[in-house]
Amino acid sequence: MAQQTDIRAGGASLRPTAPDTVAPSTHDTSVLDNAVWAALDGPHAHLAERVGRAARYPDDVYAFAALADPRDPAAWADLRTLVGPGTTVRIKPVETVPEGWEIVGGGVGVQLVDTALRAEPAAEAVRLGPDDVPEILDLVARTKPGPFLKRTIELGTYLGIRDRGRLIALTGERLRPPGWTEISAVCTDPAYRGRGLATRLVRAVAAGIRERGDTPFLHAAANNTKAIRLYESIGFTLRRRSPILLVRSPGTSHQGPVL
Repeated sequence: MAQQTDIRAGGASLRPTAPDTVAPSTHDTSVLDNAVWAALDGPHAHLAERVGRAARYPDDVYAFAALADPRDPAAWADLRTLVGPGTTVRIKPVETVPEGWEIVGGGVGVQLVDTALRAEPAAEAVRLGPDDVPEILDLVARTKPGPFLKRTIELGTYLGIRDRGRLIALTGERLRPPGWTEISAVCTDPAYRGRGLATRLVRAVAAGIRERGDTPFLHAAANNTKAIRLYESIGFTLRRRSPILLVRSPGTSHQGPVL
């Protein structure tokens, strides 16, 4: 029997809402309903660890797995083969899990799409690379914008702003479903907030996304109302809410969980 989660976050229901009305896009928005899978099955296929109808990013790139169809028992069987027994993995958008799987945590996320964003380069922004990862990890640890791991920078372009050589703000690209690119890791050192650095970087990253023909979108925690208000104020529109689950595969692990 499927297990139903009743986790709540920020007063939002875990049940996905029907997409809100947004301005017309030249790209198919339906791929955003299962954005992690669409990316792993598409532009990020070279990064995918995959078995049949289940895939995941490497643990040090982005700690998420995905199913071609979360309603398909065969896809869950493929995921169990992929991750092994007794392994913990993050997955979205999923509300129920098959018998034998266990929900061990989770929350609610929101997805926003670009409908009126003014995208433009930022003269002070610099391209960040692998040598900048230790500094990026330090800024992320202090500001907690969401997951950023040792190889996350391989997912796309990351831009930063420095003050006297020190990294003080960051924004980059993460998921890439066909026709879309997710803006992620939006963060600013607390001592430099209120100066519009995050907005300038979001617009600059969006300019690069638009230049290659994609449309920007992004995710945020449903209870991060401050960030959601900021994104809406600069031209993003709330599209949907959906669950994010931490699940454990059936069986006993011999190697420990994948987090």
